[in-house]
Parts: sequence; C-alpha cells; structure tokens
Amino acid sequence: MSEALESLIELLDLETIEVNTYRGKHPVEERQRTFGGQVAAQALMAAGRTVERGRVHSLHSYFLRPGDPRIPILYDVDRIRDGRSFTTRRVVAIQHGRAIYNMQASFHTDEVSIEHQFPMPDVPGPETIETLSVRVQAEFGDIDEWFRREHPIDQRFLGELPWSPNRDREPRQRMWIKADGALPDDPLLHACVVTYASDMSLFDAILAPHSIRWDNGTFMGASLDHCMWFHRDLRADEWLLFDTDSPIAHGGRGLARGFLFNRSGELCVSMVQEGLTRVVDPAKLPAGS
Repeated sequence: MSEALESLIELLDLETIEVNTYRGKHPVEERQRTFGGQVAAQALMAAGRTVERGRVHSLHSYFLRPGDPRIPILYDVDRIRDGRSFTTRRVVAIQHGRAIYNMQASFHTDEVSIEHQFPMPDVPGPETIETLSVRVQAEFGDIDEWFRREHPIDQRFLGELPWSPNRDREPRQRMWIKADGALPDDPLLHACVVTYASDMSLFDAILAPHSIRWDNGTFMGASLDHCMWFHRDLRADEWLLFDTDSPIAHGGRGLARGFLFNRSGELCVSMVQEGLTRVVDPAKLPAGS
C-alpha cells in the first residue's frame, strides 16, 4: 500500500464525537478548498457506521459551500429509517457552524430479481497504458509537484490526456482506476474509496470540448451535486473502467455521467454529477470555447 493510500484510509477513519456525530480531518497539503470527493467519502463513511444491515446502494448529495481545509469537518447523521430491506440516512457536513455538504444515503439488503446491463466498452487493458506522471512528462516536459507526488488512486487515461491540445474534444473520457495498494476486506471502505475517486474526473468530461483554463481568471468550476448508485459489490483495489460523458453544458451548469465496470465486464456503479461552469470574463475566452 502506498503512503498516499494509507493517508486516505486515515482520512476515512472518522473520530466518533458523540452518538451519530463524527469528525473528519484533512490531508496535510496546500489547498484553497476541500476536495469534494473527500467530503463525500467521509460523509458516506459516517452514514455507514450507523447501519447494521445491508450495503450502500445509492447516495444523493449537494455541495453547499466550499470546505475549509484548515479545520476539521463535523458529520451529523440522522437515522431517518431502518426498514427490513432498506435503511436511509441523512448526513450534514458542518464547518464554522454552517452546512457545507448534504447527503442522503440508502442501504439495501441484496435480493434476487431481473437482470440486464449495458455492455462494457471494448478498450485496451490498464497494463498497456503508462502511468499518469510518465504520460504528462512525455507530453509536456517538466511536471509540477502535484504530478510528482504519490496519489491514492492510480489513473490510466485511455486516448489523449484531458489537458492535451491533441485531444479529440468529444465530451467523453475513459480511464482505468484503482486504489494504489491492497485494501482491507471492508465493503463500506471500498465504496467510500470509489466515492472519493469518482469526483476526480467527472468534471473533465464537461470541459473536454472547450478551451478552458482554470488558472487565468476566466472560468469558475465547482461540483454542485453528486449522485451514485452501487449495483454490485466491488473492490476499489482492483482495476475499474471509468467511462464518462457529458450530454450537455448550458446556463452556467454542465452535466456529467459516469459508469464503473470491473474487469469481468460487470457494471458496478453508475453516477451523475452537475457542475458549475461559470464564465467570469467572456472576453478572455479563447476562440472556439
């Protein structure tokens, strides 16, 4: 297990403050705001710790305010319902006395029922693709500190990189992902690690057709909501194909969809995210944006 993955597991090992109340810490790194995948994963962990039966099957959430990476986050869990088949929890993440994130999570005891799914796309395996840092260095030369450091999630992009000027500009993206090391056999932990990883790349599908720069003051992007459906048990430490697309961007918001398939071709997770795509200074936008 890499040190980065160990750090992620520590982030997900929430401190119990009181019944139904947990505290989550931040990684030791410079950030202007808390990574949304971290908040979502910690909130799901808080919900799961109050559930005695069933596994997570869905979450629906809203990012309400930017998280402050300088102080811990409190997670308040409301035990809305404990049923025979379904268990429902509401989680509110709080900083400075205000809600920054809200999640509804549902847990279900698996049943035997009808079966069908979309087929998995036919793509090259992850072993045939160079690591992200190697590819970035090969295309752009010297890489910055973010790409040099270890990351808890290994990402292997299919086709051109999302930031490459040679990309085809179609509003879709495919990549293989997995945790950078072996995880304990805890289904809730695997679901939380996948939730963390899911917020790393969905937004890229929205931006793929556009010549947008995050660092020149023309554009403001942020996750607005995030929904996931866990269809099957999965392991976050085994390769998963992350197939994403963006059907529309309009009115300052863009929509992205994602599907996670295991190596056997089984569809394990579906997700949808809407993101803020606010143009701060339209006059500075490159032609064709």
